[in-house]
This record gives sequence, C-alpha cells and structure tokens, in this order.
Amino acid sequence: MITEYQQKLRERYIAAPVMPAPQPWRPVADPRTPVGGLLGIGFAVHPDSGHDLVMVVSGAGHGLFDAVTGERIARDRDPDPDTSTPDASPELTCPGLGPVAGAPVHIAGLFGGGLHRTTPDGWTLDVVNPEWPHDRVLLSADGGLHRGPAGGTWWHVFHCEYSELRAVGFSPSGLTLAVATSSDLTLWTRPELR
Repeated sequence: MITEYQQKLRERYIAAPVMPAPQPWRPVADPRTPVGGLLGIGFAVHPDSGHDLVMVVSGAGHGLFDAVTGERIARDRDPDPDTSTPDASPELTCPGLGPVAGAPVHIAGLFGGGLHRTTPDGWTLDVVNPEWPHDRVLLSADGGLHRGPAGGTWWHVFHCEYSELRAVGFSPSGLTLAVATSSDLTLWTRPELR
C-alpha cells in the first residue's frame, strides 16, 4: 500500500510528458544513436580537444564517441576477450581506444558501477518508474525535489519504454548528460558550467 503523498508523486510523474532538456543543454547529433546489445558506458577526456568522450561497450565490441559532436571517433569490433567487458576488472574498467588507448575507462551498466548523478553547479538526474518497468529520466535544477509541474525546475527528458535502461549520468566535467539503454545511446551537452 502506498501513501497519499506517494500516489500524488506517482501521478505527477505519469502526467509529465517527455520534453526537451532546458537551456543550456542541447541534444548531441541524432536523438538516439543505435547501439545493439549495449552493456555499459563510461567517460574519458580527449587529450587534444578536452571534449568529453563516451566509451560504449556492447556485444559487438567497443566504440568511442565525441560527446560534443556525437561523432564516433574509434571502434574496436574485436576487443581482447579477457578485457572486453568491465566485469573482468575489479574496478569495472575496459581499456580505452583511439585517443585514450591504454588508459582504463570505468564502465557503468549491466555489470554494475555508476555515473555522476549531480553536477558541480547543481543539476541532478533521477530515474523513476511510476509504471514499472518503464523508467523515466528526470533532469532537475532544484536538487531533485521535483516540486511543481514538469518544465519549471524539473524535466522528464527520457522515457525508456522499449529497452532496458543500462546507465544514466553526467560526465565528471558536468558538461555531458548520457542515457544508455540496451539498444541506444542518447547524449546532451552544454558549453560550460553555470
């Protein structure tokens, strides 16, 4: 049995439509980049441009994406089987590729781990599931309180109805927001911290 407060909160989440993330966030490239069999993602930093990079681990290998442009900058279709998934490492890492080759990248997803859920300047991410098993990703500027109607200080930015949610979070810089499901990757970026 749920409380009256919980019921009202559930109704508020169900009533909130999926909406664009607010300024200064903008979607990166295609709204959803298909990645079949996605197992997890992790962040790195491009040593030359300083851009956030997103490493994707899937059943079809590893990929590395520029989180500002959405461009895939490296691909390994046949990673070493001993390090192809993060569960081979106690730190849940996979070896980097492309410009971050040789550096371990922490991967969050099917095998565990996690990504940042807050940024240094106060953005917060939450995952709620008022209609389980369909997860909803909420971005908020109010510390995750979700007060008032959606679109004021919180936004329902992603609704996972067709795939399993793997990982949700911000890059360590706080400039990239990522949602990874078992079938795709969705990214948002912003130019600087507030």
